[in-house]
Amino acid sequence: MKTCVDVPPVAAVRIWSGVLTYCIFGVLLAACRVPKSVEDNKQAAGGVNVVYILADDLGYGDLQCFNPNGKIPTPNIDRLAAEGMKFTDAHSSSAVCTPSRYSILTGRYPWRSTLQKGVLFGYSPPLVEPERLTVAELFKQQGYYTACVGKWHLGMDWPVKNGYTNIKTGWEIDYGQPIHQGPTTRGFDYYYGISASLDMPPYVFIENNKTMGIPSVTKQYGRSGPAAENFEAVNVLPAITRKAQQIITAQAGKKQPFFLYFALPSPHTPVVPGAAFAGKSGVTAYGDFVMETDWVVGQIMQTLDAAGITGNTIVYFTSDNGFAPYVLNKYNVEKMGHYPSYTFRGYKADIWEGGHRVPLVVRWPGAIPAGSVSNATVSLTDLMATSADMLQVKLPGNAAEDSYSLLPCFTGKATGPVRPAIVYASIDGNFSIQEGQWKLVFGPGSGGWAAPRNNKAYQQGLPLVQLYNMEADVSEKQNVAGERPEVVKRLTGLMEQYVANGRSTPGTPLQNNAAVDIWKKGYIKQTGK
Repeated sequence: MKTCVDVPPVAAVRIWSGVLTYCIFGVLLAACRVPKSVEDNKQAAGGVNVVYILADDLGYGDLQCFNPNGKIPTPNIDRLAAEGMKFTDAHSSSAVCTPSRYSILTGRYPWRSTLQKGVLFGYSPPLVEPERLTVAELFKQQGYYTACVGKWHLGMDWPVKNGYTNIKTGWEIDYGQPIHQGPTTRGFDYYYGISASLDMPPYVFIENNKTMGIPSVTKQYGRSGPAAENFEAVNVLPAITRKAQQIITAQAGKKQPFFLYFALPSPHTPVVPGAAFAGKSGVTAYGDFVMETDWVVGQIMQTLDAAGITGNTIVYFTSDNGFAPYVLNKYNVEKMGHYPSYTFRGYKADIWEGGHRVPLVVRWPGAIPAGSVSNATVSLTDLMATSADMLQVKLPGNAAEDSYSLLPCFTGKATGPVRPAIVYASIDGNFSIQEGQWKLVFGPGSGGWAAPRNNKAYQQGLPLVQLYNMEADVSEKQNVAGERPEVVKRLTGLMEQYVANGRSTPGTPLQNNAAVDIWKKGYIKQTGK
């Protein structure tokens, strides 16, 4: 795996900042370590705040700080990168959203859960196990106020009306009763947002464990279902932004530090930019929606500045997976010279880089040199271990099974790869494992929506595995599995070990929540051969 490479600007003022970094970092880290007692911490000064902003279906190439040839202006995220660290080789654990979010909050690969492929929907039961430590619970145990705002998409238990045992249309739900097993039972003190994607009913806001209003009409934003009469998709992004700003402002005046997980519904479909952004990008309504997403980041940065806590707050910005190709059916930005997947192969859902390589920016004033760049191969799963390292607390042996700390990257002290290897999954549940330059795909095709899909690839007689040299062939054009059988064998063994051990980090072997099939050769059955 690639090592962390920090590249600060060469201006004299930046050099002076670099000299001060280690001293300032020591002070911040000392302040960040909070007392064991939650009550004691509420009375203690200090504590580094953490804001984690997660975009939905934003492509690596949608941001100008990652794609200089991009056509969509993204000045706020570009500024965040200029003031912090840009990771050029960051990955979601999955090429679709629900599993990616599971791993962000748990530090565990999602395929260890009961979800072996696909995603949840707005009415789905909870995926995160009740007993599992989440990053929110980790912060809460250390005295933090924890809030989740925006898209949840990890399931919850909806109450049903008398006479019903399951949910098919959404009208079986008793919306006047409390919701169970939602975000406030998974480590968050407060929740405000929507149950799943913006194109998944029910179309109603949820605060803590209750809906804000009772759905009484049917609306359709991609999918049709129950909706509150005043719910409009175009208003969701501004509404959750205001709520996030209110939380930051309220917490800024308190001694208790906070963790805010801010999960945006944009630029996922429906593409609904507000009137203030309509036509502003010149790159279809999709470009306008990306601009509004960038504006949201700017609003959060301005709120931190106004509250006087920018210097004491870590801000993460990333995306849950790659760009959704179905957007091109109506908004073909590629024909206009804008490539959301940048130079990578594939899109959302696929096992290739376009499915899971995502933009990642982290700003931590005083600890991370401004304008730095890391080329390390890292995972969004690494948030849990990074947070524990920042807090200087030891994670229990049965938590964060696949999470590695990025703190050495932040501080410039990494002397080698952050993690020995990394695993990705497609929407069909197909796996890929990468170690250093070598990426092995367990399947003949995309594992997702791009051509060739696995069944077609199998019919075409393509090899059952794909091996790519990611240093020489980042666009994954040349499958060299036949030329390097020893690499295929080694990486296959490593993947088998990761599955069998129930973890990819050192420690006592654990159990997965379901049987894990590395090969998933359902495509062979589909061909009738």
